[in-house]
Amino acid sequence: MTGAVDLATIWAFIIAFAVFVYVVMDGFDLGLGILFPLFPAKADRDVITNTVAPVWDGNETWLVLGGGGLMAAFPLAYAVLLPALYTPMIAMLIGLIFRGVAFEFRWRTRSQSNRWDIAFCGGSWLAAVAQGVALGAILQGVHVEGRQYAGGWWDWLTPFSLLTGASLVVGYALLGATWLILKTEGELREKAYHISWYLLFGMLAAIAAVSLATPLLTIHYAQRWFTWPNVVLTAPVPLAVAVVTVALLKSLADKQDRQPFVLSLLLFLLSYAGLGISMYPYIVPQSITIWQAAAPENSQLFMLVGVAVLIPLILGYTGWAYWVFRGKVKPDSGYH
Repeated sequence: MTGAVDLATIWAFIIAFAVFVYVVMDGFDLGLGILFPLFPAKADRDVITNTVAPVWDGNETWLVLGGGGLMAAFPLAYAVLLPALYTPMIAMLIGLIFRGVAFEFRWRTRSQSNRWDIAFCGGSWLAAVAQGVALGAILQGVHVEGRQYAGGWWDWLTPFSLLTGASLVVGYALLGATWLILKTEGELREKAYHISWYLLFGMLAAIAAVSLATPLLTIHYAQRWFTWPNVVLTAPVPLAVAVVTVALLKSLADKQDRQPFVLSLLLFLLSYAGLGISMYPYIVPQSITIWQAAAPENSQLFMLVGVAVLIPLILGYTGWAYWVFRGKVKPDSGYH
């Protein structure tokens, strides 16, 4: 029993890690598409897409790992959550498909009014909103009876899920803008600095709104954050958000290149940690814990051996790709 508990916890952290890496790595990628309307010039859009051309498809590897790991390690949670999230998940996949196709096809058209740019932007918006809505739907809880989902088709659509959907769009856009600061120069970089100021305050407002709304969803969340002695352990998270925010504001004011993107990632990490604090040990909030949803111990141990090889391999080739294509992207250079 102790081994089963330990393995369930290990797998929970593995899946949480995979999802977080996907969020931050594909987040700035989606953020660039979200920002496309603010950069109407074709030359700017070409540079923007070239900043992620070598790595964008590899970033989505982590989405497969997170979803596949959930199905294999926590099959009960997968069986309950997927029917509850069919609509936002289908919307996300449609958005990613449009975006992926548009990314490649936009380089094949000679027209100045590139319709594939619309598909790239629209797919990015749709995928980001769908991911945020799915997160909100999970946080607010799903109706479970016995060992299956017992809610309706539209249970995911609530004011709270719409709030988390909008919040994730703002957060992804901030990651995209700070990525442009890191990877571009000249007028494009200056405009990215300007946009980042507005997006940072938008993200802070989104963090505050979600943080205030989440404890109102269930008494469990409120107790986890505000009762004694839990508050001693949870208080460092908002304090760290304040410290990182001050550092991010200073880095934007000083027009530093690398720090805004790194600090934006830290904001995401702290927000993600806050979600983990609220949910743990539930994998389906208020209904199913990680131990109740876990696959048999032998299955988890067998898969753990494969993941121990797979994750370092993915991290290795991902890190190598970013290292090879490091530095600024210039208008007269590209990978297409």
